[in-house]
Order: sequence, then C-alpha cells, then structure tokens
Amino acid sequence: MTSRIRSLAAAAAVGLLLTVTAGCSTFSSSGREKYQHAEGGQPSVSGTPTDGAKASAKPVLPYDIRPLLKPEKKYFGVSLPGFPASMQPLQKYASLVGKKPDLVESYAAWGDQFESQQVQDTWDYGALSFIAWEPMKESLADIAAGKDDAYIHQYAQSVKELNLPVAISFAHEMNGFWYPWGTKKATPQQFVSAWKHVHDVFADEGATQVIWVWSPNVIAPMKSVRLKPFWPGDGYVDWVGVIGYYALNGPHTYKTLYDPTMDEVRGFTKKPFVIAETASEGGQRKPADIDDLFRGTAKRSDVVGFVWFDYNKETDWRVDSSSTAAAEFRRQAAGKPYGVDVRKP
Repeated sequence: MTSRIRSLAAAAAVGLLLTVTAGCSTFSSSGREKYQHAEGGQPSVSGTPTDGAKASAKPVLPYDIRPLLKPEKKYFGVSLPGFPASMQPLQKYASLVGKKPDLVESYAAWGDQFESQQVQDTWDYGALSFIAWEPMKESLADIAAGKDDAYIHQYAQSVKELNLPVAISFAHEMNGFWYPWGTKKATPQQFVSAWKHVHDVFADEGATQVIWVWSPNVIAPMKSVRLKPFWPGDGYVDWVGVIGYYALNGPHTYKTLYDPTMDEVRGFTKKPFVIAETASEGGQRKPADIDDLFRGTAKRSDVVGFVWFDYNKETDWRVDSSSTAAAEFRRQAAGKPYGVDVRKP
C-alpha cells in the first residue's frame, strides 16, 4: 500500500492529486467452446467436474468467469487497510456500510507470490479478489523480454491450481507519470508488450480464471496523453478499470470526472468499465459525491461497479470521515442495483 501512498503524494506535489484521484483471449467464447468440445463437458462454475463425471475420470475444467464479467447487478467493491492480512477489516467495513463487499482490491508487488489462501478466504466470504500487480523494481522492457518468465509461470500455475476467479490489473495508471512504469520511465509500446507477454504466459499455462483489468487514470491531469497507444487489444482485456477520485479541487461530478475518459476509451473498445479506484475527499461535499458515484454508476449499463479506496492517507478518503458521509454511503449501499452474488452471478 505504500506505493499508493507514494503516488498520491507525488501527484499532490505537482497539484494533480486532487484531480486524479490504476494472442487470443483465453476467455473468448470460441476458445471455451473448443475446450468444452475437447473435454466432452461444460466449463466448471464450482471447481468440480460437470456432467456427473468423476474427478478420476476427467480433469476439472477451468472456472468459467464469463458470468462475472457483466452481472445483472453492480459490484460493490472496496480496498481496505489491514486486508488481506486479516478478514476482520472486511467484516468491520460490511457492518459499517450495511452491505458485504463483493469485490475486494489489494496490492501486490511484482515478485510477491499469489496468495491462494487470501483469494480462497475472500471467495468463501462471498467476494471476488482484485489484485493490483505493481512492477515497482522491474522494467516493462525486461518483463516483455521474458526476464521474469519463471516468476510469471509460477504465479499463473498457482492461479490455475486454485481454480477460482481473480481479477488482475497489471501496471495500473500507466498513462500517469508517478509510477516507475509510467510515462517518465516507459513508452506505451513497452507497456503493451509487457501486458501481452504476461497475459500470454497465463494463456500458455491454461490459467483462464483471470479477469484482466486494464486500468488507466482519468485523463484530466494528463490531457495530452492519449490512451489508445496503451491499449493491448480486446483479446487481452476483460474490464477497463478507470481510476479517479472526487477531490475538493478539479472535476467532482461523474460527468466531468469519468465521462471524458470513458468517451475516449469508447473510441477503440466496447469492453465494460469498472471504477477500479475511487473515493471522496473529506469535506461538506462528500455526501453529495457519494450520491453522485452511486447514481452515476447505476445509470451506466456499461459500468459493472466500483471499488472504494477506504484509507486515511494524506487526506481522509474513508466512508466514515464524517457521520453524514457514513449515513449517505449506507443509504446508497442499500439500493437494489448493488450487490453481486459472485458464486451465483
């Protein structure tokens, strides 16, 4: 989480913090149909064999993540301090807001092992794990060249073995300058090459349980940086994870904060959006920001949900930074559009 703190601090130093704030698809219909035909069964949605086949007779098919890509209801997501080391912060948050989160984001440094138990515990709780994978010390060029392939293969193997869905965002906010993989240290071409290489290694391992989340920062602070050069292609992405925060300065409505970025993205893909990171800065306007976020996400059929960044760092992004904000968040969370049963999407 220190990386997120550093990025926010860096943006603040240049006056941008409050305006920003992360081959064939292995999940294509044709790919799954070919797999299904070869195995003579249906893709598993429970981690167990289908068609009454015994485990000893046929291999367990990969978890079919397609129903999770655009469920009928909206994801009610969160990122919390103390998670994934413990499930208690998640339980405490659910009690505070009156609804269990169904999408829980955490941050992993490049080189970290896949936390199978955390993903399992989150799934058992009723939520989908969302991992922001951060290559802090390795260059995108080296990753694309295959210098970390042993690590990527090991990570992908662990994902495959667990056979549960997980969302992964690799090198988020690549259109910004505050991360080592950002515009000051890497080119769009290097980002695309690294993204495709990582994805292709997962495909080679048969780790098809990943929802790949391509996560640019909102374009407001970097209007001259176009997004299309960073796009790996529809076959490599499942969700577009827009990152943007409601702050006291800068854009502070759904229309001004998110729509310009979404409009630009719609120029090259129709993939669903998820608000991959958001929150509102503490202040009198916070209840209105919360209302705007819930209503704006509910209105757009192409946005599958949001993840609230519930931290008190540099500024108080937490939902309970005030009693009025907490009351409004709880009221909005009770709304019918929100709440996905990830195990029965």
